[in-house]
Amino acid sequence: MLLIKGLSIIVGLILVWVTVLSAIRTFVLPRPSQDKIVNFVFISIRKLFGIRLKRLKTYAARDWLMAMYAPFGLIAILPVWYTLMLLGYGLVFWGLGEFSWYQAFRMSGSSLLTLGFEPVNSPIFSILAFSEAVLGLLLVALLIAYLPTIYAAFSRRESAVKLLEVRAGNPPSAVEMLKRYYRIQGIDRLVDEWTSWERWFADIDESHTSLPFLVYFRSPQADHSWITAAGAVLDGASLYLSATELPYNAQGALCIRAGYLAMRHIADLFDIEYPTQVGQGDPISVSRQQFEDAIEDLANAGIPIASNHDQAWLDFTGWRVNYDLPLLKIAEMCIAPRAPWINE
Repeated sequence: MLLIKGLSIIVGLILVWVTVLSAIRTFVLPRPSQDKIVNFVFISIRKLFGIRLKRLKTYAARDWLMAMYAPFGLIAILPVWYTLMLLGYGLVFWGLGEFSWYQAFRMSGSSLLTLGFEPVNSPIFSILAFSEAVLGLLLVALLIAYLPTIYAAFSRRESAVKLLEVRAGNPPSAVEMLKRYYRIQGIDRLVDEWTSWERWFADIDESHTSLPFLVYFRSPQADHSWITAAGAVLDGASLYLSATELPYNAQGALCIRAGYLAMRHIADLFDIEYPTQVGQGDPISVSRQQFEDAIEDLANAGIPIASNHDQAWLDFTGWRVNYDLPLLKIAEMCIAPRAPWINE
């Protein structure tokens, strides 16, 4: 019996430690870190949502359901942490005391929820009860304290997505973006645009890997998406650098690099596989015909196009291949709305 009680104490302490570590990894640690408890919660909820998704026929209905997924998963983390904490301390109370399982878990629940209906009569039990109450309050405080941080990052992301509609249409299109800037004689302003989006990608890289459930937070409008906006900007810079004879824009190249690094880091966090060694001429999801149609559209708008289309195609694939697969996989994972060259 002493062996069983000793094992109960060890298992209980492990459960408490794992729960505290999960909270630290999720909300405190300022770097990408996968947590098995949080992953389990989100994967389980996604499976439940998937049952309903199969029955929905329209994108609008699927978008409405998926809009609930990330907030629901975020809130569900707290009850799971509380359950593990309840079990952990319950096992410790039972291992150290001379009472039943039921009494041990009543003592644990009374301490965790700070209800005080189950009295403790020894120093060791008092210390355990106080520590459990503190940890329970800490878990709630962490979730509440980080909600403003989460929604501040979401707001920054969506402001840029909304502004892109003015510049690239809806759904966002790389071709439409270049045409609009050229039409208003603002091609030189693309430097500012790509500088802004380079910072946006850096922000996404930091926030969406530190708080990965932000990836699933959907835009206020069903036809908007952060991932389709990212794809339009990256394709716009790639087309500009590869297919036009406009003045070379180094900021566009920096924007592409910031973008594909962000896409790859997010893909790494979700175990999305993609080739790390890529080069000019490697296969991409955009076909040669789609590329030719795009540059013909640009030419009809008056934009000077590179005379050597073969070299332009090679240059474009050299840029696109860096972010092609991560972009498509993340869009599929998030059930993003339709957009050119992403999920047409």
